[in-house]
Amino acid sequence: MVAVTEVGHRVADPAGRPVGRRRRLVPVLLVVGWLLGVGWRMWLSRHVPLPIAHTDEDSYLHTARALAGGPGGFSSENGPLRRVGYPLLISPVFLGERDFADSYRLVQLINAAVNATVLPLAYLLLRRLTPVRRPVALVAATVAATLPATVFYAGVAMIDAVLAPLVLAWLLAVHHWVRRPGPLAAAGVGALVGVFHLLHSRGLVIVGVHAGLVLLLFLRRRVSPAQVLAAVLPVLALALLNEVVIRLLGDRVYLLGDPPGGGTVRAVASGPGLLRVGAAVATQLWYLVVITFGLAGVAWAGAVHLLLRRPTPAATPGPDAVPPGPAAGPADAVGATRWTVGVALVTSVGVAAGASVILAGITGKPLDAIYGRYVQMLAPFWLLLGVGLLVTATPRQRWRRAAVAVGLLLAGATLIAARLAWVAGRGHELRYGGFGAPDLMALTGGWREFRPFTGAAVGIAGCLLLVAALRLPRWRVPVLAALVVVNLGTMQVITDRLVRPLVAATAPTPRVSDLGVRPGDRVWASLGVQWVLRFNLSHQVTWADVRWFGDAPPADADVVFVRWAPGEPDDWDGTRYGFVRLGGNPEQHWAAWRRS
Repeated sequence: MVAVTEVGHRVADPAGRPVGRRRRLVPVLLVVGWLLGVGWRMWLSRHVPLPIAHTDEDSYLHTARALAGGPGGFSSENGPLRRVGYPLLISPVFLGERDFADSYRLVQLINAAVNATVLPLAYLLLRRLTPVRRPVALVAATVAATLPATVFYAGVAMIDAVLAPLVLAWLLAVHHWVRRPGPLAAAGVGALVGVFHLLHSRGLVIVGVHAGLVLLLFLRRRVSPAQVLAAVLPVLALALLNEVVIRLLGDRVYLLGDPPGGGTVRAVASGPGLLRVGAAVATQLWYLVVITFGLAGVAWAGAVHLLLRRPTPAATPGPDAVPPGPAAGPADAVGATRWTVGVALVTSVGVAAGASVILAGITGKPLDAIYGRYVQMLAPFWLLLGVGLLVTATPRQRWRRAAVAVGLLLAGATLIAARLAWVAGRGHELRYGGFGAPDLMALTGGWREFRPFTGAAVGIAGCLLLVAALRLPRWRVPVLAALVVVNLGTMQVITDRLVRPLVAATAPTPRVSDLGVRPGDRVWASLGVQWVLRFNLSHQVTWADVRWFGDAPPADADVVFVRWAPGEPDDWDGTRYGFVRLGGNPEQHWAAWRRS
């Protein structure tokens, strides 16, 4: 990886080994693994019948429903950062007439099918980037595909469910394009970048990195003007598609988000503001090192070394070398790896910085102690690269890279602890919630408080154990398989400690259909109903956009969802307006009333 000796020619297999049979077995294992991955993700989501990640899920679902020809609804997005890619992907589930719970389950199935493609993509990418044998690549890809950072959002209607495989596909395409330039490869990279832009505002960072990559490759005379055009046109086409779909939606989906502007500028346009953003960026990058058991830190150390030192031709290939390909030599393979790793590094820092700047500008709520959601999509790549670097490195290189990872973990924990103490000393509190870093919560047991030094200890322990074990070929597969078990256990803990309590707190019972609310009813919801329950009640009204009101019901309302709090002053009495209560749940403080 760092030297051409690590990407040399294939060593002939000992006589008698059924090489062709093993090659044919790999695709079968990848397909079976993908199917198992889809089934596991659906099994994890069985407890989630309604959205739990408000208001993002509500926004995507309302937009998808409108795209399918149904009623619209609100979106928490703002104009400049509005994207329609994910709603387009899930919109078919709203075609025809079906219960919302069934549509939501189909969304989870789409998420699971796309998210589980991390397995084959991770295998292919690891085999391209580093010279590891097939069994190690297969198990390492399974580790990446079961990472909670990869899997967590597959159970909800969130864009993050599809971003991790998209990152791997994009970097795989970049590697292929640099290694074997051509218009078709350039168009493939451009199309994937355009999909990023169509999906989420994080795509703006990807577009910027892509523009820099195309420019550098052109200036280095590695690509032709035709390839530049092929790499740029798909991005422009998909950006145009986003705008066209938004225009077609019109006002059926109305935006509640505030566009970034003065608040964002004021948040970063000062010394303290820049320090806050810098601390948030460092926290997100530190988080990546922890949840990959130090492997991201190992990968960064090797990546920087690779970028700063040009590889030199080697005379002796390594024992795990893979073929450079029929049309490319070892130097070409390493050159493509250098470009790919450089792109990934810039993207990681860019996404962390962009997210931190945008979040700093949201002044209506406290800043986050940690918000790892935006960088989670990069975790599988850095884990894979870290495994490859440990497997192919010399003992000295392994320990040097591990030392870098340990240093990053300790320095990051110290910085985070100092930041928390500084904020607490001024009587403030940083927000710390389940969707900020659910895997970190499970690994550190920090369900109610951020435990940076516990996180550092987890990362250091995992890193040192991996360095010690992966140096021995016979231990590589078992140790990586043990990481898969850790990932499976972590997801189960997250499900039991975070997901199921959220479902219990946000799923209104009984269902509105059981109360006699039926298609054709004009339904409104009172602002007196707790907002999460109000949203999930409204989702069950699949035939209309449920609008909100204050105290007096609108004149055209057939059914209203209102607060039901017996004995309390704000208990809503519908008899004053000629309504009859259908039922509800006084413990959840909501009821449905019909105009008599």
